[in-house]
Amino acid sequence: MKEYGSSVQKLVNYILTIQDREKRTKYAFLMIELMKQIHPGMKDNSQDYSKKLWDDLYIMSNFQLDVQGPYPPPSPESVGKAPKKVNYNQHHLKFKHYGRNVELLILRAIAEQKMEDKKILVAYIARLMKGFYVTWNKDTVDDQVIWQNIKEMSENLLGSIVDELSQEGLGHAKVANNARNAYNAPEYPNGPSNNRGGNNYRKNFRNNRNFNPRNHKK
Repeated sequence: MKEYGSSVQKLVNYILTIQDREKRTKYAFLMIELMKQIHPGMKDNSQDYSKKLWDDLYIMSNFQLDVQGPYPPPSPESVGKAPKKVNYNQHHLKFKHYGRNVELLILRAIAEQKMEDKKILVAYIARLMKGFYVTWNKDTVDDQVIWQNIKEMSENLLGSIVDELSQEGLGHAKVANNARNAYNAPEYPNGPSNNRGGNNYRKNFRNNRNFNPRNHKK
């Protein structure tokens, strides 16, 4: 392996010639310590790092090394094998910089029956979206852009509430206070009272996959 150099490879070849298994094991442990010194920046006492070093040693020995190591040797078939493909969510996001969770929050706002709670949640979503927008674009954004995005993402089902809140602006004291109320509510994500037990709003929508926002009035 190029990362260790030819000298280490020669030492590994020498260890293979040692007849006594106990002595061979002792030299293998010394070799692991030497391999750690070669890459001090990667030095780590974690189990994964230690296992990687032992795997590298077995690979350099062409899987011929017979020692009493802390980990079993990897199978030759696993070397160079491509990792399993990770299945990512294929949700179609209209605005990717807001993420899937914001879409779920908008669905939550649409489903909310109490008008006052609906307004509080929309105010929270708007301020959250503005933070995401600035982080993504590294620039300021007009409040009207955020309000318009909420209308589009909710298929205008939150249009009347957006029109009411947008008259005051995201920096208005009332909107800011509503957003703080939503942040502290246990059923909304990210808030301090929701650090335990997971995000209930996600669970609710996973359990109700037939939810259709058009069935809810504005």
